[in-house]
Amino acid sequence: MGGACSKKSNASNKNSNPHISSTQQVKERVEKKELQEANLKQQARESFLYAKNDVGDEFYDGIPRYPSSSIKSRSIRRQAAVAKVSEVSSRLSRAGTLGLGKAVEALDTLGSSMTNLNPNIFASSVATKGNELGILAFEVANTVVKGSNLMQSLSIRSVSYLKEEVLPSEGVQNLISKDMDELLRIVAADKREELKIFSGEVVRFGNRCKDSQWHNLDRYFEKISREQTPRKGLREEAKSIIEFLTILVQYTAELYQESQILDKMEQECQQREDAEASNHKGESLRTEIKNQRKQIRNVKKKSLWSRSLEEVMEKFVDIVHFLILEIGNAYGSFDDSVQDEESVSNPERLGPAGLSLHYANVVMQIDSLVSSTIRLLASR
Repeated sequence: MGGACSKKSNASNKNSNPHISSTQQVKERVEKKELQEANLKQQARESFLYAKNDVGDEFYDGIPRYPSSSIKSRSIRRQAAVAKVSEVSSRLSRAGTLGLGKAVEALDTLGSSMTNLNPNIFASSVATKGNELGILAFEVANTVVKGSNLMQSLSIRSVSYLKEEVLPSEGVQNLISKDMDELLRIVAADKREELKIFSGEVVRFGNRCKDSQWHNLDRYFEKISREQTPRKGLREEAKSIIEFLTILVQYTAELYQESQILDKMEQECQQREDAEASNHKGESLRTEIKNQRKQIRNVKKKSLWSRSLEEVMEKFVDIVHFLILEIGNAYGSFDDSVQDEESVSNPERLGPAGLSLHYANVVMQIDSLVSSTIRLLASR
């Protein structure tokens, strides 16, 4: 009876098994990504040019390849020419918008759903290499997203829009202040708070490294903040680094999604085995599970999972260095203590009055109502 059930199950799987179709879609996506990656590498070898573009460009063209080295030795390669590839630029632009957005959505679910996954999904079939990030890759990916968002908010285009459109607007002038310097101090304080959170995570990762040069980076960051010493080519280098990390983040988000698919497959296979007594049941599903595990191993190699923490730390340090200097360049070196004194002396402001969160919720509700109204009008 069990053999008959198995044949019937196999026949139905050929026509309507949702996992087979989903796996086929996964295979198509993987083949497409591998083809795109091969094209990128070929174009990078053939079309590398010296970057003479304006430093104010929204995105830097090129994928960097950095060897792992110490902070002191990195100054040797500062003078190297920066690569420019037009096709890579368009792909990275999409990675910074749509692709990164999807990656953020996937990574944001990790906090609530990682405990629901089978822990064996992430267990490698071979010995762990060196000091790979492993499961820590998902946490590192979230930190990369924070750094990327902060960098985008400090781009020349974003800062110009804020200073020329947002801050002079009637709503901001009436609700907050008509003093432009005060508004800039508020924005700068917000950006420094975001940087504090981001750099704090970088410091925490650094303290986990085996190499002691990455320990206690908070002292190094404080020194940079005090000295504010500019470094030639730092903007281009930081942009290329964040774009490289963004690609790894996308693969890391894909790794999580593929792991969810595998988890559902294994649960269904277990349910079938519990419901039937035959040893020859669900063969097609077990084959799909085997293929899915192979797919996960391939994605791991392309994601942050297979990178070392020391390699990522080198890039994080450069990003924090750039952000510290860029906030000062964009908004000036305002003294936070002066702003705190002004806030205390002006209790009519939303923050000191304890109403900032309330008004933020009101603004979000207004935005939601306006968006829904626009959708309704567009659907008519």
